[in-house]
Amino acid sequence: MQKKIRRPGTALRTPRVTQVRHGASAFPTSAAKRRYFTILLVMVVASAAFGFGLLAWNNPAPYGSSGFWRIAEMRTTNVIIMAVVAFCQAMATVSFQTVTNNRIITPSIMGFESLYVAIQTSTVYLLGAAGLIAFSGTPQFLFQISVMVTFALLLYGWLLSGKYGNMQVMLLVGIIIGGGLGSVSTFMQRLLSPSEFDLLSARLFGSVTNAEAGYLPIAIPLCLVAGAALWFNARRLNLVSLGRDSTVNLGLNHRFETIKVLFLVSILMAISTALVGPMTFLGFLVATLAYQFADTYDHRFVFPMAFFTGFVVLTGAYFVMNHVFYAQGVVGIIIELVGGSVFLYVILRKGRL
Repeated sequence: MQKKIRRPGTALRTPRVTQVRHGASAFPTSAAKRRYFTILLVMVVASAAFGFGLLAWNNPAPYGSSGFWRIAEMRTTNVIIMAVVAFCQAMATVSFQTVTNNRIITPSIMGFESLYVAIQTSTVYLLGAAGLIAFSGTPQFLFQISVMVTFALLLYGWLLSGKYGNMQVMLLVGIIIGGGLGSVSTFMQRLLSPSEFDLLSARLFGSVTNAEAGYLPIAIPLCLVAGAALWFNARRLNLVSLGRDSTVNLGLNHRFETIKVLFLVSILMAISTALVGPMTFLGFLVATLAYQFADTYDHRFVFPMAFFTGFVVLTGAYFVMNHVFYAQGVVGIIIELVGGSVFLYVILRKGRL
């Protein structure tokens, strides 16, 4: 082999080494960062516009009068409920997709909606319509949250804490349990009288009208605590998103981090479901749009984008359906239809689960 001879008077060149900057930005370029904050600002403005529209549009009292503010105050409860649901669905879905390393599934796959339907159906089946009305209110809200969180903890503790703990097995068992609860609920519904079934059906559609103002003093602190815990855990979620092997190599206990996040997710999903009822594809729709808008791996930026996107989706859907088409009862159905369509589109585009 012929040696390369260095000519006299020339310095020996050394290969360039690319330096890794500590604290590198979550965005690949400054243009991507500007795009993120521009979209976030648009979402904030749209949220404020739709929120104010729900409060002021078609208000029969003159603007600024005492009657106007009294009606706006009554409508404020619904807007706050939408904000709570958007916060819960956004934080829970993004975190759940991170720990499962799959962006096309939602926490609903663990059977929260099926458990909610089973509780409501069992109440009517065993106690009748009068029992359902008597059982409504704060006690029912607390009971449903407690049952859902306990169910999730038992499931996670059983399937993830053992020697052969496996995320795929946990998801499969959640789907099977959800399907079983759905079948039992359907069987009981067929045995109800028409009047009882009509009363029950109103509870089984995801709607803001299912919630009561008395739920908020309980729901808001719980969702803020769980959401804050996920926010402060955002850097660890960034590492968990790299996969189990990478997380372990970086010094984190992957199983502990997973169970901790799933516990917080179960609290948020239990609050959302017990508050307004099932909204299976809302979280998926919000998370999918948030990932597209944020275009970053950092959960500190994905979480705010997901929340404001969810709030815009909910308030925008309610504003359009209530004040344009005057169809208040179909808002949840429209959101599920759009979310399901986006889900099918993502599945067909990726070609796999």
